[in-house]
Amino acid sequence: MSEQTTQSQRRVVVVGAGMAGVQTAVALREQGFGGTVTLIGAEPHQPYDRPPLSKAVLLGKSEGSAFDVDFEALGIELQLGREALGVRPDDHELDTEAGPVPYDVLVLATGAEPVRLPGAEGVPGVHLLRTLDDAERLRPVLARQHDIVVVGAGWIGAEFATAAREAGCSVTVVEAADRPLAGALPAEVAAPMAAWYEDAGAVLRTHARVERVEPGEVVLDDGSRLPAGAVVVGIGARPATGWLTGSGIELGAHREVVADAYLRTSAPDVHAVGDCASFPSGRYGERLLVHHWDNALQGPRTVAANIIAAATGAPPAVYDPVPYFWSEQFGRFVQYAGHHTSADATLWRGDPSGPSWSVCWLRETRLIALLAVGRPRDLAQGRRLIEAATPMDPQLLADPTRPLKAATA
Repeated sequence: MSEQTTQSQRRVVVVGAGMAGVQTAVALREQGFGGTVTLIGAEPHQPYDRPPLSKAVLLGKSEGSAFDVDFEALGIELQLGREALGVRPDDHELDTEAGPVPYDVLVLATGAEPVRLPGAEGVPGVHLLRTLDDAERLRPVLARQHDIVVVGAGWIGAEFATAAREAGCSVTVVEAADRPLAGALPAEVAAPMAAWYEDAGAVLRTHARVERVEPGEVVLDDGSRLPAGAVVVGIGARPATGWLTGSGIELGAHREVVADAYLRTSAPDVHAVGDCASFPSGRYGERLLVHHWDNALQGPRTVAANIIAAATGAPPAVYDPVPYFWSEQFGRFVQYAGHHTSADATLWRGDPSGPSWSVCWLRETRLIALLAVGRPRDLAQGRRLIEAATPMDPQLLADPTRPLKAATA
C-alpha cells in the first residue's frame, strides 16, 4: 500500500472543540493530512474562542466568539453536543454518549474545567465563567448592576472584576491567600497589583475564606457577611480528564494527561494537547502544565506534524515552547513569557507603583522569564531572548530606558 493511500485512509479523531482541538484539526489539513478528521465537542455551540468571554461577550459588545474556520471546506467533520465517556486504546475506540467512534489516531484536547466552590452547588446566583453559556448567564447580571462577590483573585477573577466594574457593579473580591495571583507569581511581584483593585473602585479582601454562600450573601470564616446579588467563582481550573478513568492512559499529579516531548500519551496512537496535558520541558528541566491560550494554539502544530511523521517515517518534532500568556485587567495589559521558578535573580525595570514596568527573572545571567505591565516591547524582545538563551548584563537590564535587546552581555 502506498504512503498516499495509507494517509488517505487514516482516521484522526480529536476530542475537544476548544482552541487546542480546533487548531489540531486545522493544522492537520494545513500540513497536508489527507485522511478523515473528526472533531468531537461536548457543547452544542459552534466551536468558539474563550478569551472574549470575560470581556466583549460578557459586556454585550459581542454576541459570540466563534472561530473563523470553514470546517466544511477543510473537510473536518464536526460532531457537537456529543460528550466523550471513555477510551479503549486496545480497541482503538472512543466511547461517546451517542455510541463508539473508531479511530486510527486519537487526540485528547478536552481542556480544563473550573474548580467549584465546595457547598455552593445549587445555591441561586452562584456562577462560573468558563463557557459561552456561563457568559450569557452572567451578562444580564452585570446589566442589572448587582452587588457582586468574586471568589478568587487570580487571572479570571481580576478579569471578571474589571468587566463588572466597567458595567457599574459594586465588586468585592475575596481571596484566601495574602495577595492576588498567589498561585502564579512571587509575593513581591504580585504585591503591587493589589492596589489596582482599589484604583478601579473594587474591594479586595485577602486572608478571606468563604465559609458558605447563602441566597444574597457570602459568609466569610470570620463571620462577616457580604451582600451578593451574584457570586462568581474563580478559584482555578483542573484538567478535564475524569472521563479517562479506566482507560489506562497515564495521568499526572494534577490529573492531567502525561504527554512525552512529542505530545504522545502512554497509549499507542493517542496524543494530548492544551490545558489537559503536561509535557517535559528540556528548556526548564521540569514537566509543565500550562493552562493558557498560547499553549493551546502552538501545541497542535506539533501534534499534527507528529501524526503525519508517524505515517511517513519522518523524525518526530519536540514540543518545548516558551510559555506565554496575557491578561487585561483594571486598564492594564499584563503579559508573561517563560517560567520563573528556577530563577536565581530577579530584576525590576521601572517603578511597580507606576503605569508600566517589567520584572525579569535570570538564571546564570540568562533571561528565563519576564512579566511586562504596559510594556509590550519588553515582552516581545524578552520572549526572543528567552528562546535564544542569550546572556544578559544585569546592570543594563535594570535600566528601563534601555531596550531589552540592548542589555545583552
